[in-house]
Amino acid sequence: MNNPNAMSWEAFKAELTNYPHLSLQFQYADGEWVKPSYHITEIKLAPITSVDCGGKVNTWTEVIVQLWEPEEKQQERAMTASKAMSIIDLVEKAIVLDPLAELKVEFGNSRFDTRQMFPFSIAAEGENLIVNLQADSVQCKALGRNQTCGTPNGEEVCCSPQVVEKPKIELKNLVAERCCTPGAGCC
Repeated sequence: MNNPNAMSWEAFKAELTNYPHLSLQFQYADGEWVKPSYHITEIKLAPITSVDCGGKVNTWTEVIVQLWEPEEKQQERAMTASKAMSIIDLVEKAIVLDPLAELKVEFGNSRFDTRQMFPFSIAAEGENLIVNLQADSVQCKALGRNQTCGTPNGEEVCCSPQVVEKPKIELKNLVAERCCTPGAGCC
């Protein structure tokens, strides 16, 4: 999709490999962290084919890492980056994951609706490798290419401001017409 906020699967794995002994922490909102007892419940490969409103076919691949918080606290510290890599190695023995795929992290809990987010940044801080997640936003790919949507000329374009056409009013010349004629029932 060529999202400027997207990190590749390969770049994410490189960060984990560079800091194997650090605790892998995920921040999903300002001051909000995935609980340290989280699990990586699955890793999904999602090849996507779409047609945008301009009629262009788009293809890209995403790797989606799903995190789950158990109800009961199971541990004080998050898994290490090397533990996450052992899960990734297990997955990659079963399916081939595109190294250039866009990475998304899927997470939700009782206070935060489940959504897929981009790792906006990854930073080593003390004993932690912190992954800051950022929500994705919807975009019009046709406008991004400086085109309009694929509507024929003269029809409404879906991504441009709507023009409201005023209704036409038919005016009558009241002087030329008699308002009351015999037998019309108006008198």
